[in-house]
Amino acid sequence: MADHLSIARPSPWVERFADLVQPGAKALDLACGGGRHSRLLAARGAQVTAVDRDAAAIAALAGVPGVRALCADVENGPWPLVDVRFDAIVVTNYLHRALFPHLRGCLGAGALLIYETFMVGNERFGKPSNPDFLLRPGELLGLCAGMWIVAFEQGEIDQPKPAMVQRICAIEPPAAGVRIP
Repeated sequence: MADHLSIARPSPWVERFADLVQPGAKALDLACGGGRHSRLLAARGAQVTAVDRDAAAIAALAGVPGVRALCADVENGPWPLVDVRFDAIVVTNYLHRALFPHLRGCLGAGALLIYETFMVGNERFGKPSNPDFLLRPGELLGLCAGMWIVAFEQGEIDQPKPAMVQRICAIEPPAAGVRIP
């Protein structure tokens, strides 16, 4: 995982689906770190809320056009985005299972979820190695039950470094009878 204060290249998985986030869309970059995905989406015209508990990382996003930086400890404090709906949510290299209902609750009808993190088997490459931070095989598919799956992958990758990952791009379907523009 890149240093929070460095601006690393966006994840190829996120880049692959960034075109699905329309200009003007409200986007959430959860556990944003240095803001590589916040910057990518904002540069594409999205209005991004970047959330991380690292105050220095959040401070580094101050003044980035199109980015609202919010310092919040979402694991130990209250969920800061109650009743907020997003058109897109991006989460990479982060897993706190208890937050998934909050994420699903923040997805508006037709909203996009782009999620990529480590899975069981990653312990042979280093950290994270704690099972609490590693998805089980197919777990993201289960967490996204009822969503329209655009793409799903799991397994070993070589770049940017060897790791075992799971990643999904999914759409929250609208209520019955509601059309997505």
